[in-house]
Amino acid sequence: MTNNMPLYNTVAPLRNVAALVELIERVQGRALNLPGMATFYGPSGFGKSFSAIFATNKFQAITVQVKSTWTRKKLCQAILTEMGLPKVTTVSDMVDDISQFLAMHDRPLIIDEADFLVQRKMIEIVRDIHEGSGAPVILIGEELLPQKLKTWERVHGRMLDWVAAEPADMSDVKHLMRLYVPGIQIAPEILDTMLKASHGSIRRIRVNLEQVREMALVNGLTDVGSNDWGQRQFFTGTAPAPRRAV
Repeated sequence: MTNNMPLYNTVAPLRNVAALVELIERVQGRALNLPGMATFYGPSGFGKSFSAIFATNKFQAITVQVKSTWTRKKLCQAILTEMGLPKVTTVSDMVDDISQFLAMHDRPLIIDEADFLVQRKMIEIVRDIHEGSGAPVILIGEELLPQKLKTWERVHGRMLDWVAAEPADMSDVKHLMRLYVPGIQIAPEILDTMLKASHGSIRRIRVNLEQVREMALVNGLTDVGSNDWGQRQFFTGTAPAPRRAV
């Protein structure tokens, strides 16, 4: 029983977390003559960054989340910071240092929000790092990232696999309930309505679970049924309609 406890206290059973872990393991275990880059992609809210945090801890990965304002120099500096290495002067030297570190330590490089790399034409640096180190490089981005990478044939051609993040299912909802609403039972029909309202988004499910938790605490409930929830609405992410001027 002791061995099973950590599983229920982490996000490990979420299926997109499992999908990213499996992808990294596949890239790490690839044959020597195969490319070592891969892409994990999907709509916002599907838990990709959530998955990246778990994978970072599991594989001791070097992980950076790209910002829209980053330059090539800032990208390299951020990676070096995660490695605990000094920031040298030129981008070329930084790429060499990053590549050498990854080659020596056999740790994957995970780059979240990788769409910005394409948008700001920095993606070739990542290919240089992969070529110089042979280390697994995992790009995480939005649904259209694979199509965006087609423009960069030398990067696109080095992908070992493309894995799509999937919308949350009921098993994800129930596991998140155990994590974020401990000690409170929620009726199956409420969870079903919550899943539909959340449109498969892990982020929205967490928001909606918090709504249930707050309602239960206010009313002193440990078991929330349909009558308790009543006509309350779950958060769907839909923007409100504009109000009419008075």
